[in-house]
Amino acid sequence: QAQLVESGGGLVQAGGSLRLSCSASGRTFSTYAMGWFRQAPGKEREYVAAISWSGGNAYYADSVKGRFTISRDNAKNTVYLEMNSLKPEDTAVYYCAAGSGYLGYSYNSVPPPGLDWADYWGQGTQVTVSS
Repeated sequence: QAQLVESGGGLVQAGGSLRLSCSASGRTFSTYAMGWFRQAPGKEREYVAAISWSGGNAYYADSVKGRFTISRDNAKNTVYLEMNSLKPEDTAVYYCAAGSGYLGYSYNSVPPPGLDWADYWGQGTQVTVSS
């Protein structure tokens, strides 16, 4: 059974860094676009970042652009989210997602914001940034 498992969350002070990992199992996700979402208490889920299955293109929400970097290692079936210069407003549960059936899917495409593109979800990992 296909599964995504996040790790790397935790408590960090403002200005600090964390690296989240999402390990996929049960099938190969090398031809899936992969991404990260987050949801803070009382707020809607936010699309944070995504990477094409080629690894050649990425999407970032304006709120994290310049601070977060998404990458993937298809040989390890793993996607990463490097988070730097963390702010208290980055506090949320971060979810990994994978998708391949969305409109416009190709080896070098990233899912556009506003599209319900994920086929698989992880269980989430908590990131807390203290001020």
